[in-house]
Amino acid sequence: MRSKPLALTLVVIALAGAGWWWKGRGASNGEAAAAASAPASGASAAARGGPQLVGVWKAQQQDVPVSIEASGTVVALATVDLRAQTTSTVRELLIKDGDMVRKGQPLFRFDDRADRANLDKARAQLARDRASLADFERQLKRAEELKAQGFVAQNAVDTALSNVEAQRALVQSDEAAVQAAQVLLSYNEVRAPFAGRAGQLNVVPGTLVQANATALPLVSIAQLHPIGVGFVVPETQLAAVLAATRGSKAEGLEAQVIMPGSRPGKDAEPIKGRVTFVDNLVDANTGTLKLKAEFGNDKQALWPGQYVRVRMVLRTLKDAVVVPQAAIIQRGNERSVYVVGADQTAVQKTVQARYPFGELVVVEGVAPGEQVVLDGKQNLRPGVPLKLQPASLNPAAPARKASEAASGASK
Repeated sequence: MRSKPLALTLVVIALAGAGWWWKGRGASNGEAAAAASAPASGASAAARGGPQLVGVWKAQQQDVPVSIEASGTVVALATVDLRAQTTSTVRELLIKDGDMVRKGQPLFRFDDRADRANLDKARAQLARDRASLADFERQLKRAEELKAQGFVAQNAVDTALSNVEAQRALVQSDEAAVQAAQVLLSYNEVRAPFAGRAGQLNVVPGTLVQANATALPLVSIAQLHPIGVGFVVPETQLAAVLAATRGSKAEGLEAQVIMPGSRPGKDAEPIKGRVTFVDNLVDANTGTLKLKAEFGNDKQALWPGQYVRVRMVLRTLKDAVVVPQAAIIQRGNERSVYVVGADQTAVQKTVQARYPFGELVVVEGVAPGEQVVLDGKQNLRPGVPLKLQPASLNPAAPARKASEAASGASK
């Protein structure tokens, strides 16, 4: 009987010892976990309180041209289809396909033998009638002398005077016939009405040409210098265009042609010209306004029918402050940017965007030289300490902008 209480006592003692051991182990594990978590929580707190790395861009002050762009088509200011004004055959071609021609340059010569013979005939008729007029004038003079001496009556003088006047009219008619024959003879040589470029020739020596024919022209000539560009702008730009046109100088509103594929700052400068025509009505179907600009084209960079982009400079914003468009934070109708404060903390400023151009925008509310946060603004809050580094608009941004941003970040 004594063995059972003794065994029970040993079991109770064993269970108590196991419980005490397990409790001590759990406490030590909790302390270790607490000790391990303490440094981590401290590190995160330090991260929340430390400076935030951001990329900054220095606000610049510059003159900004306000312009609008539109699609346009190059058009020749003058184009003519040359046709024959007489019926003849082509005797000589004086140009080739695509030649540049001068004003007044001979282009074609026709067979002019018949017209030259008619001119000689008209000149001969004129010479004969002039001789007859001289004879009638002598007869009139004799009749007047005889009338003064009383040998003839007055009607003889009147008859001689009538013959003289009739012959004078005939001489005038002959002179007009000579001029008409000269005009017909001149039709046998075709000259360029203005300087330009010839198209494809549609005749060869021996080709029969006819006056007032509806067949293909002899050749077409297009004026290339100067040259025009026709384009349209939305009717919403009508007021700005008219204001700029009225305020422009006597030579007209400036326009520029942006060649296809050109890149700002890397290719040739835009071709500059002047707006010469603003239509007197807005197209009600498309809601657009037609314009035309004239450009010098001595290098023949523009070609009729070519598609180009046209930029019109309406006015210039003097001493405007510009920042990257990517730096602007939009919340509803409000626009703001983060700038670096005097104590190297983030300061939020409300701005008004006036005119965007490229990757930049003219704003009000930022002073020239202020460092605007461009990269890392998403998680910023006012008053957060900042660690600055220069930022560029894109990887290919000019080194000058990066150096300006770096100098601004060092201040």
